[in-house]
Amino acid sequence: MTRHVVLIPAAGIGARFGAACPKQYVNLAGKTVLEHTVSRLAQISAIDLLLIVVSEQDAYIDAIYPAAALPPNVHILRCGGATRAQTVRNGITHAQQQFGLQDNDWLLVHDAARCCVSADSVQRLLAAVHNHTVGGLLALPVADTLKQADTAQHVCRTVSRAGLWQAQTPQMFRAGILARALAQADLDVITDESSAVEALGLAPLLVPGDVCNLKLTSAQDALLATYFLQQETVE
Repeated sequence: MTRHVVLIPAAGIGARFGAACPKQYVNLAGKTVLEHTVSRLAQISAIDLLLIVVSEQDAYIDAIYPAAALPPNVHILRCGGATRAQTVRNGITHAQQQFGLQDNDWLLVHDAARCCVSADSVQRLLAAVHNHTVGGLLALPVADTLKQADTAQHVCRTVSRAGLWQAQTPQMFRAGILARALAQADLDVITDESSAVEALGLAPLLVPGDVCNLKLTSAQDALLATYFLQQETVE
């Protein structure tokens, strides 16, 4: 039976965010960013297994998710790498060894720092990609005018936004395809799973996402995410 497995790479330190701890452990609206992310994905009935991949030296995860308090389908893997792509690759290897991840299983990789992901958008991805031969990802069509800068940060040209999309997560691929893509890719330059799959000559499906599904990169992002989370609480 084909399973839907979520893998959350959470081994980064979030240096650009500027917090005293990795950004996935920053508190927003009463919970850590990671807790918001996990709780949203864990409640989707189609998800069979959820794996949080942290570094071996992670000093925060046990306080947030004591082993005895973990939901039955949520597990922590302490095999994070130096880059996101390495963390995902390591997570796949451990999932194959520990949980019998099969090549035909669907693997959804989701950023720990996208704590406002909606169940509706994930369900939309699942439905759209279910019968696709390659896989796909949530994304948004680019709405703003794009400028390319020179080395002095002067505009050197305006870039057409026609056909351009801003990638989000989850990104959903057959586990075997993604494992093969990451095995052949330069993991120091790969920034998302889709780009690794594209390098195999495959074309992932773009599925319209949600503007609320922002990734926390700066303090301003945290303010916006807090607003979204609080609005849901009020509703």
